[in-house]
Amino acid sequence: MKFELGKLKPAAGAVKKAKRLGAGTSSGHGKTCGRGTKGEKARSNGPRPGFEGGQMPLVRKLPKRGFRRVPSQEWEIVNTMSLNRFKENSEVGPGELRKEGLVKGGSVKILGKGALKKPLVVKANAFSKHARKVIEEAGGKAIRVQVS
Repeated sequence: MKFELGKLKPAAGAVKKAKRLGAGTSSGHGKTCGRGTKGEKARSNGPRPGFEGGQMPLVRKLPKRGFRRVPSQEWEIVNTMSLNRFKENSEVGPGELRKEGLVKGGSVKILGKGALKKPLVVKANAFSKHARKVIEEAGGKAIRVQVS
């Protein structure tokens, strides 16, 4: 037996017809549409979520604890000794660092751990004072680029 996607149908009796509300008094669902007469549940807009009929809501009874801290800036850290793998006088930015596997993505900060043995033009989102000093002593430049 071959199934064709355009000819698929639900099993017999699996789909029930929707209640036709407000279709006149003789339809069985006319006038009040099965909601009874008057009262909160007869209206089209019921109480808001969490409303407990005027009783003190549970969310207000429970004690409030702690606070939510604002998440700080997440940095991808690269040390100056890791920059020795790049060619002399080359331009090293977040893209090149990503290609080398030193960072995964996000904002890059260069820290000054280790010696830099060649002049490089390093572009990053942030530099520590020591990292900037190490790069400039090696004859290179430390250029800060905006966080994207």
